[in-house]
Amino acid sequence: MIAFLRRLWTFVHPYRFRFILGLLCGIVYGVTNGALLGAAKVVMDLLFNESTNFHEKLEKAPALLRPVTHWIGSWLPEFKAPTSGWGWVAYISIIPAVMLLRGTLAYLSIYLTSWSAMRAIADVRTMLFEHLQNLSLSFFSRARTGDLISRISNDTQALYGIIANSLGSMVKDPVTIFVILLYQLIVQPKLTLVSIVVLPVCVLPIVIYARKVRKSASAIQGHISDLTGLMHESFTGNRIIKAYNLEDAVVQQFRETTRKYVGQVMRVLRANEIPSQLMEFLGVAGVALVFIYLLHLPRNERPSEVDFSTFVLGIVMMYPPIKAFTRLHNQLHQASAASQRVFELLETKSTIVDPPHPVPLEAKRADIYFENIDFDYGEKPVLRGVNMTVKAGQVLALVGSSGSGKTTVTNLILRFYDPQRGSVRIGDTDIRQVSIKDLRRQIALVTQETILFHDTIRRNIALGRPGATDAEIEAAARHANAHEFIMQKPRGYDSIVGEKGMALSGGQRQRVAIARAILKNAPILVLDEATSALDTESERAVQAALEKLMQGRTTLCIAHRLSTIQNADLIVVLSEGRIVETGTHAQLIERGGVYRKLYELQFKK
Repeated sequence: MIAFLRRLWTFVHPYRFRFILGLLCGIVYGVTNGALLGAAKVVMDLLFNESTNFHEKLEKAPALLRPVTHWIGSWLPEFKAPTSGWGWVAYISIIPAVMLLRGTLAYLSIYLTSWSAMRAIADVRTMLFEHLQNLSLSFFSRARTGDLISRISNDTQALYGIIANSLGSMVKDPVTIFVILLYQLIVQPKLTLVSIVVLPVCVLPIVIYARKVRKSASAIQGHISDLTGLMHESFTGNRIIKAYNLEDAVVQQFRETTRKYVGQVMRVLRANEIPSQLMEFLGVAGVALVFIYLLHLPRNERPSEVDFSTFVLGIVMMYPPIKAFTRLHNQLHQASAASQRVFELLETKSTIVDPPHPVPLEAKRADIYFENIDFDYGEKPVLRGVNMTVKAGQVLALVGSSGSGKTTVTNLILRFYDPQRGSVRIGDTDIRQVSIKDLRRQIALVTQETILFHDTIRRNIALGRPGATDAEIEAAARHANAHEFIMQKPRGYDSIVGEKGMALSGGQRQRVAIARAILKNAPILVLDEATSALDTESERAVQAALEKLMQGRTTLCIAHRLSTIQNADLIVVLSEGRIVETGTHAQLIERGGVYRKLYELQFKK
């Protein structure tokens, strides 16, 4: 737990001044509780007895507390009954004045700690999001989107609760308990000892239920993650759910996960509330013990009505912070379970890292070399002994059946993955010696699954080169054969494309993506089956745009429709991760090998 709190402090550290000031306000707040009790006793003494025995109580305090009582008595004035109405007003005003100070300190404590916590958690979320952005593609191939969203939003919210509330309570509540207990021991030591004899019993349920909280807190975060993942999948796959009448099945799955989540939440609630309610019962039991004790005292040894009233008031004021303190233990375990998931994510290392001393890359007019490439996805072999060269300005097409390793080749040149053996070179430079941003800055990618962001067409195109002018964006759209359909939209380039570009057709999305690649003006172009999902009419428009895009660029093209790559300078045929044929379209047809079989199969279709 100490290590957990230490890590929390690293997040709060940038805002430590306000946070510590908030904790100090909480400490002074705890002290004012004792001052409130003292003021109430003094006023009641003067009202009912016309004198106060407060200093007498300080002098008669137990020997162990005598140094403290002497110090308090040295700066406390003598309290005498006032002789005028204004004097009484002044005395009685002490109580609301102390209460006002107490309320102000409570507000400042909560505000300052919450301010620090909110900014600390905002930093954690940003740090977590930035860390995820820099992880390799292999991580995202294993992770669930809903789980990642849950960790950034829900798990960090649990940390906010512990920083904003629990850390403040760790300081404020013990001070409040200590000050009130000290006051009670000074004023009524015997009654206080009798009333708190039941407190050790409270430790037992806290220890018992803490174990259950640890297990349930971890399960709660897991169920929240499952719910977030289920919602994400159902919303993004809504067409399939409707097409296959899966609404009831998805709702049933959601209901079942929610039921498990509610079960764990109620388990934590029981662990919080049973000790808390037991504390209230024990508090009353303590007061009942005091009554029993008083019955056996002679009348002349019993405390006065004023002393007993302030004693009971002190007991009432002391038990709420004790009650809150019993919950703190469980809250720390809940936050620890949530934070563990956050820290695990922050400690995840990317498999693709920048070299310690990156070298500059000049990809323009440079050949691309794949040399003795072996690559596996985990235990699954994908590429074996791949050797090929893409000449500068040349169009090289990759052909093969699904799973033959075509997309993996493009993933390697973009350095989404590194090969287990061999190297990819651009010119004389191994791409592992180049900074990742420098490498990808010089490569434009157009994929089969076009990803557009929920923004305007203009902003989606401008992602190719942030800072591009409107004229440059429009010129890129014209080259991509996209300007005409864009201008038919009600707001033209300022039209919102919707989530993943759903407001556009498949062909329109591809042309916007091509415009983005044209605007980037990178010397290397990677086309990953950019037209395979389009109808014939859309394919013609997109293919025309692609031909403009490929001019003067070194192009690596994955083709599903072989008709689109007949003019490629070189065609490489892959089968089960190995190169089985290379040549031009005419050469491969004449050779009558794998390529010709694939071509004839498509031609017959």
